[in-house]
Amino acid sequence: MYNSTVARLTYRALLGRRRALILFALPALLLLIALLVRTLTGVDDQVTANVLGGFALATMVPLIGVIAGTGAIGPEIDDGSIVYLLAKPVKRPTIIFTKLVVAIGVTIAFSAVPTLLAGYLLGGNSQQIATAYAVAAAAASVAYAALFLLLGTLTRHAVVVGLVYALVWESLFGSLVPGAKALSVQQWALALAQKVAEGGLVTSDVGLPTAVALLAAVTIGATVYAGQKLRALTLAGEE
Repeated sequence: MYNSTVARLTYRALLGRRRALILFALPALLLLIALLVRTLTGVDDQVTANVLGGFALATMVPLIGVIAGTGAIGPEIDDGSIVYLLAKPVKRPTIIFTKLVVAIGVTIAFSAVPTLLAGYLLGGNSQQIATAYAVAAAAASVAYAALFLLLGTLTRHAVVVGLVYALVWESLFGSLVPGAKALSVQQWALALAQKVAEGGLVTSDVGLPTAVALLAAVTIGATVYAGQKLRALTLAGEE
C-alpha cells in the first residue's frame, strides 16, 4: 500500500521553498510566543494550557494540516501533472494512502513536535500539559491530513476552502460555539488530551469514546472517498 517513489515526489512537493517557509514559520512563531510568555509570566499551568490550546491546537495544527493535506495532491491535479503519475502501474488506493502517510508525517513533525517543545518551554510539562497537547496535536494531524487531502481532490480552491475551515470553523466556532464543538476535530483531539493531562486544566466537550470513533471515522471515510475521486479522475482521463 506504500510506494516509495510516490512518497519521495510528495515530500519534494511539500517541502519546496514556499511551503517549507510557511511550515517552519508557524512552529517558530509558537516557540517564540512560548519563550516570550515564559519570560514575562514565569511558569503558570493555566497560561501554558491557554497558549497550547488557543494557538497551537486551535490555529497552528489545522493551518499546517491545510498546507500538508492539500499540498500532497492538489497542485498535481491543478497543473495536470497527476496524469503522469496515474499513467504509472501504481494502484490508485496506493497513491492516496502514500500521500496520506506523507501528509500525516509532515503535519505531525511541524505541529505535534513543536507543541511538545513549546509546552516544555512554558511549564516543563507540569501536570502533563505539554504531553497532553502534543498527543492532541498528533491525533488532530491525522484527521486534518485526511480531510484536506480529500479536499485537494474535490476542488481547485482547496487551500482557500481549507483556510476558511481552519480559521473560521476550528479556530472560532469550534472553540466558542457550544453546538459546533461536537463537530470539531479540535474538540475530539482535546478529549485525548484530557485523558493524558492531570489537574483538570485540559477539557473537552466530547467524551473520549465518541472522540476516538469520530476521529477514526473521519480519517477512514475521507481517505476512502479521496481514493474514489482519484479513481474517477483516472477514468475521465482515459475516456
